[in-house]
Amino acid sequence: MNEHASLIEGDVRAHLVRLTVPMIWGVLAMMSLNVVDTWFVAQLGDDELAAMSFTFPVVMTLVSLGIGLMAGTSSVLARVVGRGDWHRVRRLTTDALILAGGCALVLSVIGLLTIDPLFRLLGAEDRLLPLVRDYMVVWYAGFVVLLVPMAGVGAIRAVGDAHTQGAILVVASLVNLVLDPLLIFGLAGFPALGISGAALATVIARGTSLVLGFYVIHYRKGMMDMTLPGAAELWRSFRSIGHVALPAAGTNMIIPAATGIVVAMIAGFGAPAVAGYGAASRIESLALVVFFAMSAVIGPIVGQNLGAGKRDRIAAALRESTFACLVVGTSVGILVMLLATPLLALFSDDPQVVSSGRWYLLINAPMFGAAGIVMVVNASFNGVGRPAPAVVISTLRMFGIMVPVAWLGGRMFGVGGIYAGLAVANALAAALAWTWFRRVVIGAGTGGGEAAPASSRRGS
Repeated sequence: MNEHASLIEGDVRAHLVRLTVPMIWGVLAMMSLNVVDTWFVAQLGDDELAAMSFTFPVVMTLVSLGIGLMAGTSSVLARVVGRGDWHRVRRLTTDALILAGGCALVLSVIGLLTIDPLFRLLGAEDRLLPLVRDYMVVWYAGFVVLLVPMAGVGAIRAVGDAHTQGAILVVASLVNLVLDPLLIFGLAGFPALGISGAALATVIARGTSLVLGFYVIHYRKGMMDMTLPGAAELWRSFRSIGHVALPAAGTNMIIPAATGIVVAMIAGFGAPAVAGYGAASRIESLALVVFFAMSAVIGPIVGQNLGAGKRDRIAAALRESTFACLVVGTSVGILVMLLATPLLALFSDDPQVVSSGRWYLLINAPMFGAAGIVMVVNASFNGVGRPAPAVVISTLRMFGIMVPVAWLGGRMFGVGGIYAGLAVANALAAALAWTWFRRVVIGAGTGGGEAAPASSRRGS
């Protein structure tokens, strides 16, 4: 009996609910971390809010690398867990953390050297660049404590422990909530650091998740191999993780890269439009929390069942998650449309900022369910070790549909036309993603790297 593969038996819907509910709280906590940061920074002024809005695409691009590492770690580990090879699980977990640390150090240096030219390219005005710099210098300096825990979370996720993962995220969010007002406004004897205080609070909060994650992985789960690996063994692990991690990171980087182009388009309508978009996108991220949680747990479910050769359970997971996306997306979308104005008023009392954000939510809220389907299906492709379709879907969604439609819509209808590009892209991509996964993965079989089913592997 494979005692670690908890997801290859029992009702699939029950597993989805059992894993998604605690992950909702965890993801909500991390999403609220970003929203809390944005709200406190908004109290400093519209320039600070606009400056932070310019950081969103860059921050999300680099966070996407972490998401890729998390997906790669979770995918390969879940399939190895499904096969029952616990020795390999320990080696892969340890090497994933090493890989994350190395990537973080390299990217931090590159980021610090390119702040001004990059944000000028994104359309930031010269008066906003000092504020952008204040935030990003601190954020880049602490990037390693963001990236390494994400790989660790992928390992915890692979064994189906959503409760522990969710608890770690909640603790980190609470730390950020306490530190934000202290460091931004200089309360209780702390220095008033302004927008850089928000970045420092985030770094410290993520550092908390690093410590907790290491404790859980090493001492509670026994998932780390503390022996020094040979170069060949380390490279084997990097290749196994990278098979999914690199395409998954690329998939997630596509979204903020295209979003950066859209932000540059919006910038042509002024700083209030950018600020409104920034506030609305934070509200949207909270509205999509169920889908983020579901996409986090679907990978281990399909991965463990692929490793165990139970393809019928993968099909059941797709059916159940799609139905949930449509029901939840419709319900939450209606609620957000009704509450758009008061929600945006929490971020700014500038009528132009509120108007820009309101148009974004009214146009995109009806497509929340479609966005959820894209997220869940792409995570499922990664979970079964076939990341290429997710890359294609995201590329078509963002650059094949969203950017050109947004450009055309902006020229014809203003900022609302730009927002329409996102809604159209979500609708078309959802249909493509669902059909592709259903026909190619469930209908025709799959492969995918080190942990493919035993019947499809040779000499491993």
